[in-house]
Amino acid sequence: MIFKKFRFQLVLRVLLIVASAIILAVLFNREDYLVSSIILLLLILLQTISLIFFVEHTNNKLAKFLESIRHGDFSTSFSDEGLGRSFANLSRQFNQITDEFKKNKAEKEEHYNYLLTVIQHISIGVIVFRHDGKIDVFNNSIKKLLRVNHLRNISELNAVKDDLPEVLLRMKAGDKNLIKIFLEDELIQVSVNATEFRMRGEEYVLVSMQNIHSELEEKEIESWQRLIRVLTHEIMNSITPISSLASTVQEMMQDEAAEGWQPKQLSQDDWESIQSAMFTIESRSKGLLNFVEIYRNLTRIPKPNFRYFAIKELFDKAGELLKPKLDEYAINYVCKLYPEDLKLLADPDLIDQVLINILLNAIDAVKESTHPQITITASTSMNNRIIIDISDNGCGIKPDLMDKIFMPFFTSKKEGSGIGLSLSRQIMQMHKGALSVKSKPDEGTVFTLSF
Repeated sequence: MIFKKFRFQLVLRVLLIVASAIILAVLFNREDYLVSSIILLLLILLQTISLIFFVEHTNNKLAKFLESIRHGDFSTSFSDEGLGRSFANLSRQFNQITDEFKKNKAEKEEHYNYLLTVIQHISIGVIVFRHDGKIDVFNNSIKKLLRVNHLRNISELNAVKDDLPEVLLRMKAGDKNLIKIFLEDELIQVSVNATEFRMRGEEYVLVSMQNIHSELEEKEIESWQRLIRVLTHEIMNSITPISSLASTVQEMMQDEAAEGWQPKQLSQDDWESIQSAMFTIESRSKGLLNFVEIYRNLTRIPKPNFRYFAIKELFDKAGELLKPKLDEYAINYVCKLYPEDLKLLADPDLIDQVLINILLNAIDAVKESTHPQITITASTSMNNRIIIDISDNGCGIKPDLMDKIFMPFFTSKKEGSGIGLSLSRQIMQMHKGALSVKSKPDEGTVFTLSF
C-alpha cells in the first residue's frame, strides 16, 4: 500500500526523472548510444508529463467540485482513499460540502413547493411579474377570476380588459385600485393591491386581485337604506305638520252646513289662526327646501385642484380662522410637524374645509372639559404616506355612534346639518386618501387623515 501514497509516488517519479537525466547525460556524448539516448529522452519527456498530470490531479478535482456547485449538480462523489490521509480528508470534505448543498437545495425546493401550494390554494388571485411584463407566477384563483387558462405576459390580459395590462404595469408598492371588468356580460368589481420585491437582482411586482362585487353591492344597499331612513325622517318631519295644518285651514274655511264647498264667515280669531298656520307651513316648506339644497351641495363637490403647499400654512390658517372660538373656551391649540417644512400634494381649499369641519367637532367636544386641548400632528408614515392626526381630550364618541357619524345628515349636536364628516370623507376619497376615527368615551377622539 505504501507505493500508492501520494508523497512516495511523487518522490519516486522525481528520482526516476533525475536518474534518467543522469544516464542521458552520460550516453549523450557517445555516438554508438545515439538511439538509446533518443529513447531515454522520450522516456524523460513522458515521465515529466505523467508527473504534471499526477500533481494537477488535486486542481482538476477542485475545478470539478466548483463546476458541480456552479451548475447545481450535486450527484458527483469524490474518492481518493489510496493517495494518503490528506487526500482522503480532502475528498471527504468535498463530499460533505456537496451533501450540504444537496440538502439546502432540497429544502429550498420543498419551501418553494410549499409556498406555491399555499398560493394556489388561497381564494385571492395572485400574479407575480417583472417590470417588462413577463409573468413568473399566477394561481388558480386568477384563472377563475379572469377566466384565463394560460398567461405568459401581462399584455395578454388585454383580452380581459383593454387597459388592464397598463393599469397593472403602472402600479407601485402600496398602490390600491378598484377595476370594473365585464366578463361574459357580467360585471365584476375587482380590488387590486400591489407590492414590490427584489429577487436574484430582478425587480418583481406582486399583485393580488379579489372580486368584491357582492360586498360592494351589500354595502351600497346598506348605505342607501341608511340614507333613505334619514331622508324619510327629515321629509316626514316637514311634510306631516304641513299636511295637518293645510287640512285644519281647510276645515276652518269650509261651511259645513252649505252644499258643496262654500267658504264660511270667519271671525278675527279664525283669521289669526289661519295666518299662524300659513306662517308655519311657509316656515316648514323653507326648511324642507333648505334640506334639499344641503343634499344637493353634498353631491356637487368640485374636482380637486392639486398643488404642493406647506402643511404649516394649513394649520396656521385654520387656527387663525377658529381663534375666536378657541379663545372663547380657553382651548389650548397645539400644532406639531415632523419635519417642520413638510409639504402636501392636494387641493388646499378642500383640505382646509375638511380640517375646519373636524376642528369644529373637536371644539364642541372639549368646550366643557377642565383643561381643553386640541393637538394637530403631521408626519410621514413608514410607507411614505403623509398622516395628519387631529386629537382632543373631550367627551369622546359613544361606541354605538361610531358607525353612524359619517352618514349624511346624522348629527348628535343640537345645531348642525350633519353633513360635515360625510363631506370630509368624500373629499379625502377624491384625494385617494382616507379619513378614519378612534375614540374612547370621556377620554378623547383622534381623527386621522391619510394621504
